Amino acid sequence: MTDIRTLATVWLDGCSGCHMSLLDMDERLIELSSQFQLVYSPLVDRKTFPERVDVTLVEGAVASVEDLKKIRRIREHTGVLVSLGDCALTGNVSAMRNTCGPQPVMLRVYEQNVLQPQIPTEGVPALLNRVRPVHEVVPVDVYVPGCPPSADTIYRVLSELLAGHVPTLGGVAHFG
Repeated sequence: MTDIRTLATVWLDGCSGCHMSLLDMDERLIELSSQFQLVYSPLVDRKTFPERVDVTLVEGAVASVEDLKKIRRIREHTGVLVSLGDCALTGNVSAMRNTCGPQPVMLRVYEQNVLQPQIPTEGVPALLNRVRPVHEVVPVDVYVPGCPPSADTIYRVLSELLAGHVPTLGGVAHFG
């Protein structure tokens, strides 16, 4: 493992619960933040992913064309990629639409259950035919299960990474 100087967090298709657990570290997050610079996150204002990031925590599944482009760029510019939470690991709730495809979901959401039926054509990214976990699209280095992972688990993983170690969860190394 290399020294971690920069950290990014990203969410794809998910509920943001993993980021809420990250914030639930409370004072421990402040303690850890003295060891790295947060260079990209939905929690900060930066709009473009940096050219090089030491560690990126990725929450959510790859469900849209936009997600696919984003995760490929992130992987290309990240040293250690961490799949954070069950959506990133398995597709989880987002992948429930895999049994029927995106079109029936769009019809149900935007035409059948609303007062003014209309499928949006602007501001909604094109959905992929199948929701995929992150490791099916790009190589992943560390897997952190949970829906969401607890603040304690995220703290432990970040602490291990910052110490230059491979994170272990439950005695098992979850390193790609």
